[in-house]
Amino acid sequence: MSSPSQMQAILINKQGDFDVIEKAAVPVPQAAPGNILVKMAYGGVNFIDTYYRKGLYNINQFPFIVGSEGSGTIASLPSDENVVNYEEYKKRNFAVGGKVAVYNLGLFAEYASVPWKNVFPVPESVPLRTAAAGLAQGITVVSFVEEAYNVQPNDIILVHTVAGGLGLLFAQLIKARGATVIGTTSTPEKAALARAHGADHVILYPKEDTVQRVLEITHGEGVHAVFDGVGKDTFDNDFKLLRRKGTLVSVGNASGAVPPFAPLKLAEKNLRLLRPTLGNYIATPEEGRRYTTKLFKLIADGTLKINVFREYPFTAEGVKQAQKDLTGGKTTGKLVIKIAE
Repeated sequence: MSSPSQMQAILINKQGDFDVIEKAAVPVPQAAPGNILVKMAYGGVNFIDTYYRKGLYNINQFPFIVGSEGSGTIASLPSDENVVNYEEYKKRNFAVGGKVAVYNLGLFAEYASVPWKNVFPVPESVPLRTAAAGLAQGITVVSFVEEAYNVQPNDIILVHTVAGGLGLLFAQLIKARGATVIGTTSTPEKAALARAHGADHVILYPKEDTVQRVLEITHGEGVHAVFDGVGKDTFDNDFKLLRRKGTLVSVGNASGAVPPFAPLKLAEKNLRLLRPTLGNYIATPEEGRRYTTKLFKLIADGTLKINVFREYPFTAEGVKQAQKDLTGGKTTGKLVIKIAE
């Protein structure tokens, strides 16, 4: 499959507010010997995109192409014989034209050159739009409920916030594993959506005291674990609503990074605190294949339903609006960029 020498990409030339996002023509990336060249179809919008844009995460080189998750079709395969003959590579059955999902930086572009281990086959039964919308959040949820806190039947788990793209997936999978799901969200409409996706109890945090309601629901004992994607605004209260020997999984920084705190804070109830990243759960090719295979099976059999809140055009304004909507707290489900047919 041939590719042109130039392509369109969404990028930034400096870190800052939404206005640093632009669309420009750049060279199509060279297909490195160990990489797969992917013709991109969809991109998934994530909070990590805003962290890079704002400067929370460092960028070593500009221009920096936005986007860390997407899907498309294979334009060319690796030429490195050591890669081609590697058993783990062979297990993915890559072929030119094949459907794939991608987890890598620099994906909001017409083409992306990606290390093969970050490229995952997509079953024919799963549309590319769904694959892009479900990949990063899906494997985050699948890996976190196994490794960050291994959710067991009859556990009681709190999810902050439960009606976003990540929260809805946490609710579905935690419920499927036999646990009780308590979620927090901001509106009755979002609460109804969360209940439809497995949440047993939903707390409207603008009107209700989250700590008080959790303790009421759990008869004063608290929850076994918290999956907290909010960060700074909810962190301190998490310690109050966890039970003895509970686990706090700090998933994200939607309200800002958690400030430093004294480790002695954990001693009151012998709590455990983790701040895992998806990259460290899929660091090896085997881990990546294992978790994405599980994810797409859960999507295909209906255990996980991927909700797309809105699809945005492949323009600077489209990506700006997507990031504004994501950080504005008004979205439910996943936001996607339509890069190509």
